[in-house]
Amino acid sequence: MDSESFREFGKTVIDYIADYMDNIRDRPVLSTVKPGYLYELVPSEAPVKGEDWKTVFADVENIIMPGITHWSSPQFHAFFPTGNSYPALIGDMLCSGIGPIGFSWITSPACTELEVQVMNWFGKILDLPKEFLNESEGPGGGVLQGSASEATFVCLLAAKDRTTKRIKALDPSMTDGEIKAKLVAYTSDQSNSSVEKAGLLGSMPMRMLKADKSGRMTGPILAEAMAEDIAQGLIPCYVVATLGTTGTCAFDCLEELGPICNENDIWLHVDAAYAGAAFVLPEYRYLMAGVQFADSFDVNLHKWLLVNFDCSALWVKNATYLVDAFNVDRVYLNHSFQSQDPQVPDYRHWQIPLGRRFRSLKMWFVLRMYGVEGLQAHIKKQVHLADLFGKFVSQDPRFEVVTVTMGLVCFRLKGDNVWTKNLYERLMASGQIYLVTATVRSRLVIRFVVCSRLTEEVDVQFAWDEIRAQADRVDSERDVAPTSICNGITGSWPKEKADCEELTAATPIVVKSLTQG
Repeated sequence: MDSESFREFGKTVIDYIADYMDNIRDRPVLSTVKPGYLYELVPSEAPVKGEDWKTVFADVENIIMPGITHWSSPQFHAFFPTGNSYPALIGDMLCSGIGPIGFSWITSPACTELEVQVMNWFGKILDLPKEFLNESEGPGGGVLQGSASEATFVCLLAAKDRTTKRIKALDPSMTDGEIKAKLVAYTSDQSNSSVEKAGLLGSMPMRMLKADKSGRMTGPILAEAMAEDIAQGLIPCYVVATLGTTGTCAFDCLEELGPICNENDIWLHVDAAYAGAAFVLPEYRYLMAGVQFADSFDVNLHKWLLVNFDCSALWVKNATYLVDAFNVDRVYLNHSFQSQDPQVPDYRHWQIPLGRRFRSLKMWFVLRMYGVEGLQAHIKKQVHLADLFGKFVSQDPRFEVVTVTMGLVCFRLKGDNVWTKNLYERLMASGQIYLVTATVRSRLVIRFVVCSRLTEEVDVQFAWDEIRAQADRVDSERDVAPTSICNGITGSWPKEKADCEELTAATPIVVKSLTQG
């Protein structure tokens, strides 16, 4: 492909993306293909001779789009938002076009220094303690990771290295292996699955502590677990606190957890992947009270802040611990501008891989073109839409609202979990909207999240109309449930155990009286 063909192809793709966004409501949010659909459409061998770009591009709509779940659709209300905006897309294109691999300052000075600067910008927007910024007098600073999962894992490894060296200094008779075998980490059972995975990858047991009734990990919960482990000769090393849990958007108590971690030389990492974005608004910053105790803090710009994946902002109070844990020098990596100056970092020491993309470019485009006010307006609008959905739910006596936090609403049908499960299965079968479930104190809930930047009030109304319509069908099943029990008495009681259990779940009181006599 020469430059002229590239121009033509590129302009065609830009038009396609713009049309895709403008007409995304016309596409079903969930793919309806069956597993293996693509293998029947794509040859088992690569072409021997190259094909024309127009032929290849035609297959995007024919082969790729049928198997896409549309995360940017206003009917997408599952998980959490996935960032997307035109400034970010252009920034990502330019990143790919220039193609620097900025693992050290000398490999592309702009790649490093822009990242330092936009991380300082963003840290100030969130009102983080100055110790986290590259421009502070201390050794702190910010770095872009691929995801919150990577950030959690990076900090676990740094904490592991720091603790091992600290214990070795206190007791030189212990080997590194003996020390590492005793290290233990802690988090809430409401934390993201990536936190537990970090423990697996880092060979450090990650204790999943049972959260309180509000879904939070508190100081007493952590202190009790630590005391148990210390009594068994284990060494507490790492704590992951969540600000905005995946299930219900609960906030762990940093003001209680922080002093415990600081007094015991335990690394405190704060995972604010989703909810941290709301701290662009001053009225939400009370939710991160106690952040001054943290050793590291992470927010995903690629969730709620309009930057497309991948772009996760991690700040550390002391970058020296990262460098000490990850520094592997080779002659070919050295350059004459190496220093300990946080303004001129070699970011290869702050992450798992050696290579890294120019992620700060798309972040720079978004911060400049939206501005702080634009980001604040985006968050406010999505919180408003979630509140609107919560009001719809609360006005229907069949439903109960379990939580409304920021852009997330957890709701359920009143009564046994079987009815909420039935409703959810019907919604998924219908495919008009996409949601996921969670469990809150043994109650099954459906999570509704305002995800797409394209979502408007009409889309919230559309989702609610679909939920009500499917709830009407569930109601019809509720009405016939007593008849099923009556049929059981007259001789058609289900013979299969699974059927009996389903009936028991649906009408526990009636079935209990029957089975007892």
